[in-house]
Amino acid sequence: MIRIDSVTKRYPDGTVAVDRLSLEIPDRSITVLVGPSGCGKTTTLRMINRMVEPSEGTILIDGKDSRQQPVNTLRRSMGYVIQNAGLFQHRTIVDNIATVPRMLGWGKEKARARARELMERVGLDGSLAKRYPYQLSGGQQQRVGVARALAADPPVLLMDEPFSAVDPIVRKGLQDELLRIQDELGKTIVFVTHDIDEAVKIGTMVAVMRTGGKLAQYAPPAELLSNPADAFVEDFLGTDRGIRRLSFFPSAGLRLLTAPVVAVDATAEQIAARGTAEAPYLLVTDVDGRPLGWIEPGDLTAGGVDAARLVSYGRPFVVGTDSLRAALDCAVLSPTGWAVGVDAEGRVAGVVSQQAIGEAIRKAHAEGRTDAQVAR
Repeated sequence: MIRIDSVTKRYPDGTVAVDRLSLEIPDRSITVLVGPSGCGKTTTLRMINRMVEPSEGTILIDGKDSRQQPVNTLRRSMGYVIQNAGLFQHRTIVDNIATVPRMLGWGKEKARARARELMERVGLDGSLAKRYPYQLSGGQQQRVGVARALAADPPVLLMDEPFSAVDPIVRKGLQDELLRIQDELGKTIVFVTHDIDEAVKIGTMVAVMRTGGKLAQYAPPAELLSNPADAFVEDFLGTDRGIRRLSFFPSAGLRLLTAPVVAVDATAEQIAARGTAEAPYLLVTDVDGRPLGWIEPGDLTAGGVDAARLVSYGRPFVVGTDSLRAALDCAVLSPTGWAVGVDAEGRVAGVVSQQAIGEAIRKAHAEGRTDAQVAR
């Protein structure tokens, strides 16, 4: 969809923001530009829609030189999302989203109907349609920004650090929402961020840029984490890149134990049968199979459980859906050192120790498998 061919941006004072950059941006994918401040990420993004004109080189959009298209036509064919959403404060939410369709000549009712449809798609309650941006939270405003960018159904979506101004919890929700929308719509997305965790989570391809606008490495996230091109990339990825890489290994192959799992209404015989030398604790569940907490075998008797004796299970991971990184995190957070695996409905599927997770990690590294490779 997008080909950047030996593009340079040089300003009149001699500053080179982007230096002979070449990238093939795949169709229907999320390509993330990441790097330190001043590395040319945003300049590159803005050259794609000609908010900034390249000094040298060519940018092809679907095989056509972007400079051969009228600039307004080019920009209207691309959605654009920025930090803090950039909404029109004097317009309602529904009219903010309808902005581009109205510019393209759509009737008011048709544009507003499209806006309401997109509000639902990005997870905004329809009751917000007649409110103004200042009446929404930061996360809601960013969702409006995404909806506005999608309003005319553009094939390309440009996103310039759109989630950097919101708190971590909201940011995670927005990232998940973007991945869900991308799975449904299959846009060609170019996403700028300075956050390597965000880049690894959402990117199909990640371009790491160094100061001066030079490309340091361009690769899928799993390859980037396992094989940094040089010391700069390795330092930028951080000392915990091995932990990040675990995000690409599935938890489906973990050896879960069910023996230490016992229901809160179990009989004395059932409790006695659940003891195992492998696990020093029993995991107590409610009658529906959802976890309540760990308890020492001698403290559990038939007819109920003393809640004061329960030890927190931390948080569970969803077996097969969550990664080995999530499973390891759950085990580390658990006071017992054991992680609780649950199904999609939150019912206990089994428990797993840090040691067993470590064995699974070593096996996954030896086999060189990641989630993406398993899917293929």
